[in-house]
Amino acid sequence: MNSASIGRENAPMDRRRFLSQCAAGAAAAALSLGFDARGSAAEGCWKMRLSASTIGFSSLPIEEACRRIARLGFEAVDIWSAHAGCPHLDDVLARLGPDGLRQVLADNGLKLYAFSVYVGGYRKYAELLARSGGGVAVRGSSGAVDPKELASRMKAFLEGLKADADLAGENDSYLAIENHGGALLSSPDSFKAFVDLNTHPRLGIALAPYHLQAAGISVEEAIAVAGKQLLFFYAWQHAAGTGQFPGIGPTDCTGWISALAKADYPWYVNPFMHHEPEPDQMSDVLGKSRDYLKQCHAKVISQ
Repeated sequence: MNSASIGRENAPMDRRRFLSQCAAGAAAAALSLGFDARGSAAEGCWKMRLSASTIGFSSLPIEEACRRIARLGFEAVDIWSAHAGCPHLDDVLARLGPDGLRQVLADNGLKLYAFSVYVGGYRKYAELLARSGGGVAVRGSSGAVDPKELASRMKAFLEGLKADADLAGENDSYLAIENHGGALLSSPDSFKAFVDLNTHPRLGIALAPYHLQAAGISVEEAIAVAGKQLLFFYAWQHAAGTGQFPGIGPTDCTGWISALAKADYPWYVNPFMHHEPEPDQMSDVLGKSRDYLKQCHAKVISQ
């Protein structure tokens, strides 16, 4: 994001202008066939949309995981490969195929947002993602790096991703790299290096606040640096157990939502935790987190 766009996004807006823009955005949306999966509703009236990850229900079949996510009011779904034994993506690949997955999504009124491919890699699932409607494939970066070698290592890493990013372009998909403690993509300088060196339109960042908070890094500043290259946002705080969810743990996440609105983030906000509880408790805390994030959004757009 360049300095001119940052200044424009941070310009003060009085209430009359805000309501006028929202009304115009609502009218335009009513005349269209709906919101595009990669575009926001209207400038100055940022629309937050919510997705959820199937790994939260990894003990259930993919059909039931999607059913629960839909019943909780989420618009889209992130389907996980075999991290921590999650069976969903490999089950889709082996049993349902793209037609079966599309039917499951249609039956539940869900959109496909992402495949999380930390285990298996993007290429294994590239065709399935494409034939299921396209979306974002989320994966990690690489090992730790000496700060003196950051620029060269990041350049080499991005060059090594070109073939996969090109493949994503051929398959109506995107490739998002997640930050992680001790990884190549982890520090403020590494985010800046990624954004400055990345020129591929199908490659971007999946931002995990859990790891940022663990390192004392500002989530809001990371969102601003990622800018238009932010493709996936985990609403996930550094806390124990279900406290990892916004609204359950201690973090006031209003600033996160405000930063996403200023960046005009066009994708989904995905409340998240690892080491999920049993399904009924997961449904309960995920619903509470959904409501909390909506409250944060309401605060932000009313300012």
